[in-house]
Amino acid sequence: MSDEVKEATLMRSEDWRFRYHEKSIPASSNLDFLTYGTYEIAPLAATSPILHQNEEALLFCIDGKVEACVAGETRLMTHYDVLYVPLDTPYSMRNISDSNAKMVVCRAKAEKKHEVFHAAWETFSKDETRIRHLDGKDVFLMFDVSEKADRLIAGYTIYEPYTRAYPAHNHTDQEEIYIFIKGKGAMEVYKDEKSKTFVTSVNEMDAVTIPVLNYHPVFSQDEELHFIWCIAGERYWVGDKNKDFMKGDSDTLTT
Repeated sequence: MSDEVKEATLMRSEDWRFRYHEKSIPASSNLDFLTYGTYEIAPLAATSPILHQNEEALLFCIDGKVEACVAGETRLMTHYDVLYVPLDTPYSMRNISDSNAKMVVCRAKAEKKHEVFHAAWETFSKDETRIRHLDGKDVFLMFDVSEKADRLIAGYTIYEPYTRAYPAHNHTDQEEIYIFIKGKGAMEVYKDEKSKTFVTSVNEMDAVTIPVLNYHPVFSQDEELHFIWCIAGERYWVGDKNKDFMKGDSDTLTT
């Protein structure tokens, strides 16, 4: 042990450097796989290594500039970047900006270990192979079936003002979570037309879980509405599997 005498550190009750808010786990949200939470990292602060045992994860950078170290490599994450963290792989984060950084994490149980994957918004948002254009909205496939994973796929959807989801759709083999990150809107979640009991307004950083077989249309208001969609289950995006979704020829659609 060194003979050097170091200064003490005072930490006031309101002081913080890193915060994790767990928003939902399967037991609290009627899901089988997905857990969702948010990270806040103070300016120039770093986290200790984080490990999600028996799970794969996706990190979404909402605000700030974050250096994420995974499997011995450091990747710079900026606005809307996405990073896949393999099964049982520790990671750490450092906020290199002068304001608080905000990250979203979605994770799910997995059995196989795959490669780390970094999706840069600056590149992917201009790559037409990653974009699906619908009436009044664009879908960006940030972590798709072309990337290896057990259960997860994810991306962003951006609605123009006064736009609705059409046709309403549900999934027989996918559960999902929507995390609203810009704008205000509304969302319905229901099993059939007779039971539209979940209709709610949504604001920034609200989230809605979507258990299997629930329809889940979204509506924007007088500004753009951005949200993360993260799926656990069979790995496909609805419009790539069923072209009727892209055509909008039916009122409802099941995949």
